[in-house]
Amino acid sequence: MNTKTGIDVLEKKGFNRFRNERVGLIINPSSVNRNFECASRIFLKNNIKVTSLFSPEHGVKGELQDQERCLSFKDEKTSIPVYSLYGKHLAPDKGMLKNVDTIIFDIQDVGARFYTFIWTMELAMEKAGQYNKRFVVLDRPNPINGLDIEGPLLEEDYESFVGLFPIPIRHGMTVGELALMFKKELSIGVELEVIKMEGWERALWFDETGLNWVLPSPNMPTPDTATVYPGMCLLEGTNISEGRGTTKPFEFFGAPWLDSKLVLDEIKVLSGCKLRPLYFKPLWSKYKGETCEGFQLHITDRKKFKPVITALEIILTVRRTHPQDFEWRKPPYEFEEKKFPFDILVGNTTIRKMIEENYSIKDIEEACNEGLEEFKKTREKYLLYK
Repeated sequence: MNTKTGIDVLEKKGFNRFRNERVGLIINPSSVNRNFECASRIFLKNNIKVTSLFSPEHGVKGELQDQERCLSFKDEKTSIPVYSLYGKHLAPDKGMLKNVDTIIFDIQDVGARFYTFIWTMELAMEKAGQYNKRFVVLDRPNPINGLDIEGPLLEEDYESFVGLFPIPIRHGMTVGELALMFKKELSIGVELEVIKMEGWERALWFDETGLNWVLPSPNMPTPDTATVYPGMCLLEGTNISEGRGTTKPFEFFGAPWLDSKLVLDEIKVLSGCKLRPLYFKPLWSKYKGETCEGFQLHITDRKKFKPVITALEIILTVRRTHPQDFEWRKPPYEFEEKKFPFDILVGNTTIRKMIEENYSIKDIEEACNEGLEEFKKTREKYLLYK
């Protein structure tokens, strides 16, 4: 395939629609065209007046670790103000938008509900509507394909910055499609335009698009990471290391107290993947500088691999085999001060309680699937690609 992203399509069709406008860009290092030119340079070289940049989690430069607050500053090379949307503010305020006519969102997503960029987009759409600004999304592929969906759905009362609307963990949509859904389903009164991709089909994985992967966050180095992330990020809600601080985040996992043999003896057959025992020492994050025993999660058949249910079976098994050591992570987490991090990641309390009560993984999977058929019907209305 020779997929063209929204920014590639825009370059081909021209920038006349922005010629007399003041533009604000929500971007990061993944905001590039096929030739690795960043979006801000592309707009500037086409004589578009870029008046503001907006920084999502990890920063507009992409150098910040998870949950590290961004600061606002002025870009030294262009003198364009950069406003933080991850810290004191999660959405642009009136002052940030006073010199902006159109907000443009161009960031590579990874297809998981708790990857925060889509909620930066949603909150910015609300503010754009409030202050009569146009909002444009330059669409990009869902890197783990646009067909496969895994629950659970986000339940009411579990909204947070890792989930503000009831979609499944693995939603199977692009950022452009999500924007259309948010506008309609949340009644956001904003003038919205999605610049569609060309040459992308729902069945495609990122490595089938002909595009080059540019990591959208420091711990998302490859499409393989994105493949496991919708499940393995759930380990953030536990005291198991999810591999941050290693060369294989979300593929490595473990803890200083973990006995890999106990886990392998107990765990059931995992679909589409294998666990290989190993040791690792994180350079930062959980268990910094400590030797951890654990595993690398190897994908053997990504079409059969179910990241969410795989991660839940791992958590269930580790808790069962290490009852004195396993713990749920305590808040705060992603601006949430009261609820368990695991609960806002998974989207409810049900799954955590089922794990605590030692339910079978089959029963847990059935609980994860509740409401998915109804979601698929809603989702269908906003799909832009076959």
